[in-house]
Amino acid sequence: MWQAATRYPDSSIEVLDPSFAQYRVFSAAVERLATGFRWCEGPVWVGDGRYLLWSDIPNDRIMKWEEETGVTSIYRKPSNFSNGNTRDRQGRLITCEHVGRRVTRTEYDGSITVLAETFEGKKLNSPNDAVVKSDDSIWFTDPPFGLNNFYTGRAGTQELPQRLYRIDGKSGTISVVAEDIEGPNGLAFSPDEKKLYVIESRTKPRRFRVFDVVDGQKLSNSKVLIDAGEGTPDGFRVDVDGNLWCGWGMGSADLDGVRIFTAQGEPIGHISLPERCANLCFGGLNRNRLFMAASRSLYSIFVHTQGAPGG
Repeated sequence: MWQAATRYPDSSIEVLDPSFAQYRVFSAAVERLATGFRWCEGPVWVGDGRYLLWSDIPNDRIMKWEEETGVTSIYRKPSNFSNGNTRDRQGRLITCEHVGRRVTRTEYDGSITVLAETFEGKKLNSPNDAVVKSDDSIWFTDPPFGLNNFYTGRAGTQELPQRLYRIDGKSGTISVVAEDIEGPNGLAFSPDEKKLYVIESRTKPRRFRVFDVVDGQKLSNSKVLIDAGEGTPDGFRVDVDGNLWCGWGMGSADLDGVRIFTAQGEPIGHISLPERCANLCFGGLNRNRLFMAASRSLYSIFVHTQGAPGG
């Protein structure tokens, strides 16, 4: 059962290494902003509107939480069982759809543009998460998770291997940038965009892979950065110092929440939640508010860092 902290500092914020202490705001506690959903995913901050959007996958909708009023409402329903969301560098919403088996862009007038739904004449599987690079290219993962059942997608036939794709920001051409990842899931660039991190969610244990970004368009020199052990990493974002803030949990209740790692893969902090956290993003006026999409609820906490652009 959720219980808000009654004193500072909030004991749910655990410093695993002294280097994490600088990111903890002494008088900031975890807040539960909304609850009553089925499976929360893909949060994205819309700064010009001062609101957060996120997916409630089994309910086939995108939700909206307003910072000024605290009001929660439905932003889009149906959403084609949307999962990951982000914004491009022009502020348009980029969405990964399980049922649509596609990546879409919401234009300024609300119309939907399909950016990717097939590759070499075959349907994509179920695009999961996406990030946008400074050259306007969109990088997304395409595991088959949304084809497994009718609860988080639509049971169907997998036509393509599990891959990581890139959509060119100018031509719209789709290319494969990695295809040896078991269950490609969350992804994010380092602040200088020289590295791309990807969660491999169907290995045992799960792990983070890191690639060198070559000429801004290709990947090379793949390495395992983090062995998650009993943890279950899902979606994550990177702060301006290069730390990885990752949705965590499932193995046991004491793992539920957010685990923070350095760019070298060392665990330095943990934010405990009463539910597994699937995905997160930075937002708020100064991009220093961490929004956490947990199993059935949305949480937030102010931190002493900022999210890197592109997430």
